Amino acid sequence: MSGDRLHRRGLLTGLATLGGLAVSGCDRLSNEPHFRSVLDAANSLTYRVQRLLIGADRLAPEYGEADISPVFRANGSTDPQDEEYLKLAGNHFADWRLKVHGLVEHELSLSLEELRALPARTQITRHDCVEGWSCIGKWTGVPLAAILSRADIRPEARFVVFHCADTLDDGGDDTDPESIRYYESIDLIDAAHPQTILAYEMNGKPLTVPYGSPLRLRLERQLGYKMAKYIMRIELVRSFADLQGGRGGYWEDRGYEWYAGI
Repeated sequence: MSGDRLHRRGLLTGLATLGGLAVSGCDRLSNEPHFRSVLDAANSLTYRVQRLLIGADRLAPEYGEADISPVFRANGSTDPQDEEYLKLAGNHFADWRLKVHGLVEHELSLSLEELRALPARTQITRHDCVEGWSCIGKWTGVPLAAILSRADIRPEARFVVFHCADTLDDGGDDTDPESIRYYESIDLIDAAHPQTILAYEMNGKPLTVPYGSPLRLRLERQLGYKMAKYIMRIELVRSFADLQGGRGGYWEDRGYEWYAGI
């Protein structure tokens, strides 16, 4: 990677990290309507600028086997306690199925075995966490575009939403797990990117629970919190305004940027 590209990637990572941490430390302020409107405007500007800088098709840097980190830190949730998830994990996910629904012509229900039978992509890439650390890992999975092509997306669809099994206790309504269940979303540009994959292997072995088994998103040109783990279903939507906090993701609902490009 050239010095200019490395500098630009580091600069964008730093800006996104500082922005996310600053907002996460000001929850009360970030809930004020006026401040929210300022944040939304800033996020929209960041999205446009980053799209201009990195383009829609540019690949994230890929590395060699020798560059793989000896220890890869697990980000976010590492041990989901969702009852359904625990039951599936107890049977090695033999009964797990990925549901693809929403604004599609053909709903899908795919087993892990069926996903593994599809053409796969392997990539060695760097994971950049909003907390400031990075690790390099090898990921194998199905390109998201191949799954969406099978589902035949309807013209009005604009976003892909990943609904996950993990719930995070942040003082929400414990009687309504959906109110705190992790979710993420990306646009169709990133969904079509060749490095956007649904990974079922890490470093040549099946994903373990801390890293998102049975299936996780790898979105190599964005920060780690965008890479949803423990995926249960994928929904195609026109807008995510009515999903949970309406910002397009668990951390976005709490002040982080929706577009976390690096």
